[in-house]
Amino acid sequence: MASNLETLVTVFGGSGFLGRAVVRALCKRDYRIRVAVRRPELAGHLQPLGKVGQIHAVQANLRYPASVEAAMRGAHVAVNLVGILAQSSAQTFDAVQAEGAGHVAKAAAAAGARMVHVSAIGADANSASLYARSKAAGEQAVLAAVPGATIFRPSVVFGPEDDFTNRFAALARISPALPLIGGGLTRLQPVYVGDVATAVAGAVDGNTRAGATYELGGPEVLTMREIMETILEITERGRMLVSLPFGLAKLQALFLQFAPGPFRLTADQVELLRSDNVVSDAAKAAGLTLEGLGIAPDSLEAIAPQYLWRFRKAGQFTHRNA
Repeated sequence: MASNLETLVTVFGGSGFLGRAVVRALCKRDYRIRVAVRRPELAGHLQPLGKVGQIHAVQANLRYPASVEAAMRGAHVAVNLVGILAQSSAQTFDAVQAEGAGHVAKAAAAAGARMVHVSAIGADANSASLYARSKAAGEQAVLAAVPGATIFRPSVVFGPEDDFTNRFAALARISPALPLIGGGLTRLQPVYVGDVATAVAGAVDGNTRAGATYELGGPEVLTMREIMETILEITERGRMLVSLPFGLAKLQALFLQFAPGPFRLTADQVELLRSDNVVSDAAKAAGLTLEGLGIAPDSLEAIAPQYLWRFRKAGQFTHRNA
């Protein structure tokens, strides 16, 4: 039986939050990994995840097809994890998540490689959100070039260094109140980064259905209010939760889109919160979920205390709602 060491996997976006977890999971399976990133000189933190010589970083930018093709040269599998939460300069949703995904898929097809593409629950060509529309366009481009590709649509992903739970925990440290956009009624299904990485590695192993789209969610469906309450409880910070209507939130985003760190908010992010972000009944019925892959997902309540402890404040926790 051939060893995985004979298989070269090119991971686009392998130095990011999800990328680190995916590279770690692939290293444990003994794959050779080529990490394709815009700044390979900043990817040195990945080396300890594997054996000597197992991980090699190369330069690639999804907006430039030639660099993508070079990163795919000689590879057997392409994994695309590249995504952005907000647009900036040339890094637009369409350029990165739609056209960029298509460039990876075309390069994979030219190399005769299999492909795993990470999209997002909520990808919808008819959505009012630019982010959601670009995700849908990316999926379409991937399947057009590599019909047998595996597509994963995770709900919001949490874990150490995420831009979700850490963002609100940091905001709670410096703000006396936290906003609940739309009243905090939007339902999410937070999924642990390690579980998503395990699913991706399983797809590289060939354990997924060709051409199928999987929806990945954690074991619980929670409202934004419940998630915020959980974060406040873990960090032992008493903060007011203030309902903020969608219209007012969108107006504030006109200014907050330029704000630093956890205060940043874009109109497109507000638009995304108008829709629930949970695994569909159709995906459950078809077995196109983490559970269908034989993965028992970890909950936010079980994992978050392991890394949010650094935001805790000494003293008695009190909680108030407004």
